This record gives sequence, C-alpha cells and structure tokens, in this order.
Amino acid sequence: MVRKLAEAGTRRKREIENERTQNMNMISLPNREAFAVQAAEGWLMLGNALEANEELEAVAPEFRYHPTVLAMRWQVYAAADWWEAAWVVSRALCEVVPDSPEVWICHANTLRKYKGLVDARQVLNEITARFPHDAVIRYNLACYSAQLGQLEEACAWLVKAFKIKNTTPLKLAAVYDPDLKPLWDRIGAGNVPELEQHLQSSHIK
Repeated sequence: MVRKLAEAGTRRKREIENERTQNMNMISLPNREAFAVQAAEGWLMLGNALEANEELEAVAPEFRYHPTVLAMRWQVYAAADWWEAAWVVSRALCEVVPDSPEVWICHANTLRKYKGLVDARQVLNEITARFPHDAVIRYNLACYSAQLGQLEEACAWLVKAFKIKNTTPLKLAAVYDPDLKPLWDRIGAGNVPELEQHLQSSHIK
C-alpha cells in the first residue's frame, strides 16, 4: 500500500509539471501545424517517441519556434531520454517565453537529467525573485536541496512553497515524493504540518 501511495505521489508531481508545461499562454497555430502537434501527442501517449518526432517534422520552418511546437518537441525528447536535445529545446523555450515560470521549471528539470542537480538548482535560484507567487519553483528547489543533502534549505523552500495559495496538490505529492525522502527521514515521514516549526527551531542540521 505504501509503495502504491508513493508511486501515486510521484505521478501527481509529474502531472502537475506536465500540465503547466502544456498550459502555457500561447497564440494559436495554423491548422496544419496544430494537427501535427496533436498527432505527435497521440503517438507519445502510445509510447512511440520516434513516430511523435516524425509528426513534428511536418511543421513548417517558420512555426518550429512556436512555443506549442517547442513544448511538444521537449516532451518527445524527454520521453525518449534524449536529454541533450531536450536541453537545447528547453533553452529555446526560455528565450521565446521568458516570462513563463513553466518554461524555467522545464529547463531546470532538463538540466537535472542532462548536467545534474547543482546546475538545475542554480537556474531556479536565479529566477525565483521574478516569480514570487510560484509554488512549484520553490517546491522543486526543495527537492533539489534535499537530494543534495542540504536539508535545512530544503525545509525552508518547502515552507515557502506551501505558504502560497492553492498548494494542496503539491502537499499531497510531497508526502510520497522520493526526492524529499531525505527530509522526511530526518523530521518524520510526511510531517508537513511541522515543517516550519522544525525550521524555526533549527532542528535540521
């Protein structure tokens, strides 16, 4: 049962990140390109990243840097574990829609796979002040810090994330998130209500 709950928490975390990546504020694509993106998404749902990538090759050159196309191409590369290519696309997304926190989260998660946790954390640290009301940025920083063994910092970021409104899905994901296991091992499994108390008392060293 615990294992199933853990898997459910991890899935919910991925769902939150994918939803945010897909729901960027973007202008509409022409029908031909929109169909190519939809077809790529269909192949991806079937677990065929190669066919999904082929569908995106039908997109006209002038639309290949459209955020919708870039976001789908990133999903294709990530699904195939082509992390170097995914990193290039995530950088392009940051250039095209720099005011979207979702693209920076996408870029950081890609860097984590491609170059490591330190680089991923640096990216989010540098843009946190630009997005003061984004809980997922702070949640991801908590995860990165926990995995790097910096538990007091992880606790601080998690407290900041949970103080932002409408974070119930994140709280549910956090309890069984394997990235946060080092933190829960120290203060008690899924001990969300006492995070701030532990931080204030410097319980975590």
